[in-house]
Amino acid sequence: MVNRTYRWLLITLAVVGLGADLGSKYGVFRWLYKDGNFAHGVGNEYDVVPGWFKLIAQFDREAPITDDGFSDLRTWSTNGDPVMPRVNHGALFGLGQSRKGLANGFFAVVSVAAALAILVWGTRQHTARERGLMAALGLILGGTVGNLYDRLVFGGVRDFLYFYKIEWPVFNVADCCLVVGAVLLLVQAVLVSPAAEPPAKTSEPAAPVSESPKV
Repeated sequence: MVNRTYRWLLITLAVVGLGADLGSKYGVFRWLYKDGNFAHGVGNEYDVVPGWFKLIAQFDREAPITDDGFSDLRTWSTNGDPVMPRVNHGALFGLGQSRKGLANGFFAVVSVAAALAILVWGTRQHTARERGLMAALGLILGGTVGNLYDRLVFGGVRDFLYFYKIEWPVFNVADCCLVVGAVLLLVQAVLVSPAAEPPAKTSEPAAPVSESPKV
């Protein structure tokens, strides 16, 4: 089926990725908040693989919570207490973290532009026929919107996944979606041949009318 499209795959992976990212952020931060009784000063943690990997939720008691309509979203994980999660104002691996407000605003604009570009790219007929490409774009879109939500609501990105054995920078599910989507995009560009264009419909020329011989 040459005209089959995979736009549904892009939308499905984007929605699943976004839901998994926001659900895990809110769930882990609420679970590890424990009514503000922090075991390590600024947050709590849970060893998933002892010696290697843990969940970590950090909070910033001094961060102001403005009453702009998002306060309930900011404090849901802290049971309504006026305590903000500690966030990464930069990008993946802490890039741009030193300039908080400027970095967060810049990466928020980049996220909006990337999300719009993916949506436009996904509407193209040729792109929609590439299953691997649509899967990659769906994951990237889900991760992009997940971190964009954090930037708009919290002023930065909530990270909680930590491979402390190798001191890997703390990350989140949205980052995982972005990395996996980028790898799929690279594989698609290098190893997969593009889908064939559908044959153009051409009208057949009318058969010549034979004239009867004149007597």
